[in-house]
Amino acid sequence: MSDAISMYMEIGFNIAYLIAIWSLVGIMIRRYGQVSAANKTIAKWVLIAFGLLALGDTGHVGFRVVAYAMGNIGTTVLLFGKHILLVGAGSFATAITVTFFYAIMVFIWQERFNGRLGWFEWLLFLIAAVRLVLLMLPQNHWNSLDTPYSWSIYRNIPLVLQGLGVVYLILRDALQKHDRTFIWIAAMILVSFVCYAPVILFVRQMPLIGMLMIPKTLAYLAVAFIAYFNLYPGKKPA
Repeated sequence: MSDAISMYMEIGFNIAYLIAIWSLVGIMIRRYGQVSAANKTIAKWVLIAFGLLALGDTGHVGFRVVAYAMGNIGTTVLLFGKHILLVGAGSFATAITVTFFYAIMVFIWQERFNGRLGWFEWLLFLIAAVRLVLLMLPQNHWNSLDTPYSWSIYRNIPLVLQGLGVVYLILRDALQKHDRTFIWIAAMILVSFVCYAPVILFVRQMPLIGMLMIPKTLAYLAVAFIAYFNLYPGKKPA
């Protein structure tokens, strides 16, 4: 596959994904007032979680589209007298928002299953805080295309722990209560990490493995749609 074809495929997928996720968030906002009283709190958390995800991914994949449109993936913009790498800024933005996404998923679990915040849940919040600190460190070199491989591992270990912790909480209680909606949500989160882990570990050695980001992204969309169809009333999106 030529670089040009690969670029256009990426641009097309990124644009389609952003349209899909923002459309769904917009529908959630419009229909939130119709949500039943029993589902009001959990629907609010779902809306916040996917609003944050959409915002971060607008920086992540959206800035990549803009960078390509402006000439190449290494495009920078001048901001406050400093040249900012667009794709680096986007990667930083999504790294922040996805950390909060999984923290919010703990509250979604708590609301759905009447859970209590014990030591395990607070440990997940602590792991999120550790990741946020790691993301702020200059060793990440967000403003460079050649980011250190070791730091991509360091900052993603807490994210994987967060995600797997959330999967454990949801799957444990969903299986016990035969909650098919949240069994599928946990399964899709697990799929996203199964696709994401090889990219983090091996994409530098095998760039084609980066294609796994497509099913990883689709898994997040699946979680959003599953939650929407379960919690939000009225006419469903086409």
